[in-house]
Amino acid sequence: MMSRVAIDLGFIEIYWYSLAILTGIILGGALIFLELKRLKMDTKFFMDMLFYVIIFGFLGARIYYVLFNLDYYLQNLSEIPAVWNGGLAIHGGIIAGSLTIIIYCFIHKKKWIEILKYLDVSSLGVILGQIIGRWGNFFNSEAHGGATTRAFLESLHIPNFIINGMTINGIVYQPTFLYESLLNLLGLIILLIVRRFKKLKVGMLLSIYLMWYSIVRFFVESMRTDSLMFLGLKTAQIVSIVLFLGGLILFIISLKKGDNYNKATK
Repeated sequence: MMSRVAIDLGFIEIYWYSLAILTGIILGGALIFLELKRLKMDTKFFMDMLFYVIIFGFLGARIYYVLFNLDYYLQNLSEIPAVWNGGLAIHGGIIAGSLTIIIYCFIHKKKWIEILKYLDVSSLGVILGQIIGRWGNFFNSEAHGGATTRAFLESLHIPNFIINGMTINGIVYQPTFLYESLLNLLGLIILLIVRRFKKLKVGMLLSIYLMWYSIVRFFVESMRTDSLMFLGLKTAQIVSIVLFLGGLILFIISLKKGDNYNKATK
């Protein structure tokens, strides 16, 4: 089992979970910035907007998690702000962050095609943030799958430090955080390649991200033992189905009516 504390300054402890989330945000933001520059889009506008996207995305991720664990948090109100213990639901962050981009752009009178393109570019940063952020679950010994054997994980050529970290109270668990992180890495590579396609339409990058991550999360969630539940069903799987269908519809619409992604936005 891994130590959750990265730095102990005596008067304050800095957790690996927090560092993983912060690193994901920084590197995800940097990737977005580079893509905006490549597309000759307004980087200053987006960076101003990103401040609010991070805040509301973070709040959305926490509120989503708390709402689906409401019985527990109503009995433990003091733990609601304790995000260093885990409890950030990426689906809540995606929904809140996307709404923030849409609302912020509407306030600043941006056209829908521009809004959609900002969402396209944001998908690159989001999936990179997810790749890194999932490692916070590793150090918190959470978001793992069911019990397995060391021999099975070794057969998958999983490094020993991960297997050791997934050995909790003498029981070896499936490192579902790793499966999701690696599958998202593959998804990022696909997005980075696809974004260069000359015939790529605005909206397609976002739609591919939504469909890819929905498939990944649906699969990974089936293995997890700590899922948020709604009416006896795994919430993440329900949301994944909805987002996949939304991504598919957006892809079809973009294919028929979308502007060229790599063309300068007017």
